[in-house]
Amino acid sequence: MSLQLETPFRIEPCLLDVIDSTTADRATDLVWKAAQLGKNINGKTASSLADLVRITNCYYSNLIEGHKTKPRDIERALAEDFDNDGRNRNLQVEARAHVRLQKAVDDRYLNGESLQPWSVDFIKELHRDFYKDATDEMLLIEGNAHGFYMVPGDFRSKAIHDVVIGQHFPPSSNVVETFMGYFEKKYCMEPMRMNSRVIAMAAAHHRFNYIHPFPDGNGRVSRLMSHAMGLYAGIGANGLWSVSRGLSRGLDGGMTYKQMMNHADMKRQGDLDGRGNLSRRALTDFINWFIDICIDQISFMESLYDFDSMELRLEKYIKTHQIRNEAINILKYVWRNGEVSRGDAVASSGLGERTGRTVLASLIEKGVLGSDTVKGPVSLRFPVESIDIFFPRLFSDTDS
Repeated sequence: MSLQLETPFRIEPCLLDVIDSTTADRATDLVWKAAQLGKNINGKTASSLADLVRITNCYYSNLIEGHKTKPRDIERALAEDFDNDGRNRNLQVEARAHVRLQKAVDDRYLNGESLQPWSVDFIKELHRDFYKDATDEMLLIEGNAHGFYMVPGDFRSKAIHDVVIGQHFPPSSNVVETFMGYFEKKYCMEPMRMNSRVIAMAAAHHRFNYIHPFPDGNGRVSRLMSHAMGLYAGIGANGLWSVSRGLSRGLDGGMTYKQMMNHADMKRQGDLDGRGNLSRRALTDFINWFIDICIDQISFMESLYDFDSMELRLEKYIKTHQIRNEAINILKYVWRNGEVSRGDAVASSGLGERTGRTVLASLIEKGVLGSDTVKGPVSLRFPVESIDIFFPRLFSDTDS
């Protein structure tokens, strides 16, 4: 490999020197749609929805890696209920790590803490925290002449760490630290305007995976990094949509995630294709595709959060679980108001005090209502076992 290609110039262009109107309009549309998503949903309900979306993000991130970890198994892992089977248990450990790590990022953002998801320190922290509970079996990297154990949070640095991804040869391990230092400088969002941040988020997703800085776990880390970049860019919508779901599913009739990643690996095609080592046109295609994925997923989640259709789904839940009909009054009241006292929830049922409390208790027992304390106010919860009722098509090809 030439010396030139073992310098950070190899990943140029990192950004678009000129943003065409099509890309700019897409970015503007994404920013606007993200600002509208969930704006009429009470904060407590939005928090419960975000919990579910984290499971969604984890499920599809695993699916991209070729692992199908069912939503209920992810939910069990979060409750420390693991399978005895070694492989399934390892997948659950990874799933728990993914959800907890994303929640930690979300909480930091909501608490106003500084996020710099483009930084080397942040990216290493993601990898280290993702694998902190991993077993030796999960850290063992095989396939080279001699296997080795990956150190969580450490970039590739030795010849034994060199990898080939399909037809792609990432930068040699001894230059990864240099490449990632360059990555941090190019994708620092602090001086950028909002639309430029959105575009940088999309471009950084590809260039990170092109560098492939860790021996393993790059895909998962890149999707968590993109999630955090989305928060910083102002399109996170309080965690109410999932980028991994979009990447896994792609767009109807379009190229897949893997195909688009490969497409963006393309070398520069002549003097009219930018001045970097890689194709400017291919990077533009990837950025537009990535933004379209985000818009598509926000639109999909917006349809699920529609007030009227949600109330119909709540009615279906009551009928399916054969709960007393007046229970729907409680669920609709809580859906509209977010978090309510138990007395108000009972009063909304239209039943007498004693009967109303019995109905409320049954809803709490089934997990569709929950409370942070034994006698505290209640809010909606969305148990995975009933996800096909509440959010049809959220998960694909799964019995939950």
